[in-house]
Amino acid sequence: MMLPTHALAGMALALPLFAVAPELAPVGLVAGLLGGIVPDLDMYAGHRKTLHYPVYYSVAAVPATLSALVFPSAATVAATLFLLGAALHCVSDVFGSGLELRPWEGNSTRAVYDHFRGRWIAPRRLIRYDGSPEDLLLSVGLALPLIYAVGAPFQGVVIAALAVAVAYTLLRRTLAELAPVVANLLPAAVRQYVPDRYLPEVDAAVSRRSR
Repeated sequence: MMLPTHALAGMALALPLFAVAPELAPVGLVAGLLGGIVPDLDMYAGHRKTLHYPVYYSVAAVPATLSALVFPSAATVAATLFLLGAALHCVSDVFGSGLELRPWEGNSTRAVYDHFRGRWIAPRRLIRYDGSPEDLLLSVGLALPLIYAVGAPFQGVVIAALAVAVAYTLLRRTLAELAPVVANLLPAAVRQYVPDRYLPEVDAAVSRRSR
């Protein structure tokens, strides 16, 4: 799934706070947003492995949630929503596509790395690929209740995320065509850090990291 979907999903986890503890909703929204985003900071350094922990985030979220229920505070709510957002991000990536430049081709067998079992989890492809129409539909579905529930400045964040999601969906396949061209123009010192799936010489095949 695309990053805006993950960000909106993380924020949506904080929606129950508006009913039970509205004073903690802002910190929950920020923590959920960060939890939804942080795993993808490994985009260019072992994507879906370095910062993706589908098991460990989920396990850590259990005691954090219990502590927030028993001792509700800004700190416990922030920790809980961050871990829940990160866990949701990593688990939901399993239901998307694999790691490849053109995920709609369905060649990769790697969705998310499971550090607990020491192996890659295969993609389920319920969301065919990041930036697919159904991915955008999910973003819209998450954004609507958020726009209704939150005020400024969070409404602006939601609208901005939705705008990025629309633009990315429209450009998704074009970006896949441009990526190898841009990678080929980079200096060698920079190009060595570009993920294999973006390099022209492996563009027609499954990248070495997706085999």
